[in-house]
Amino acid sequence: MPRMSLFTRLPAILSMLVLSAGIAAADPLQLLMFEREGCIYCKQWNEEIAPIYPKTAQGEAAPLRRLDITAPLPADVTLTGRRPAFTPTFVLTRDGTEVARLEGYAGDEFFWVLLDGMLGRAGWSADPAAAETAAPVSATD
Repeated sequence: MPRMSLFTRLPAILSMLVLSAGIAAADPLQLLMFEREGCIYCKQWNEEIAPIYPKTAQGEAAPLRRLDITAPLPADVTLTGRRPAFTPTFVLTRDGTEVARLEGYAGDEFFWVLLDGMLGRAGWSADPAAAETAAPVSATD
């Protein structure tokens, strides 16, 4: 079998690197937030959590996707339980399929603890440095 030079193998090597980087960067976890207009608890979550969520380790691990609770369920989402009835309802999905659920919002401290539990059941854990900044303490503490 003839030997291939580096230049003839380079496109194949680069393709494999790009594909493997894309697979590694794929983010199968997503946090769905089912909400409705006029929901006071959604408003509270939006004030307390929404501005910082994407900057946390949890937000990076499970990016937020907002859904109107009254709209049809998107084709790429599969719920394993009943359709959400309360707002807000947070559904953690892996590759579009529900793996955990949190109904309601009882404040920032409860949210972070419960979200960490959901993510933990999905196999995620923050590194210690990220965990220190993931659940900010409210100014009223």
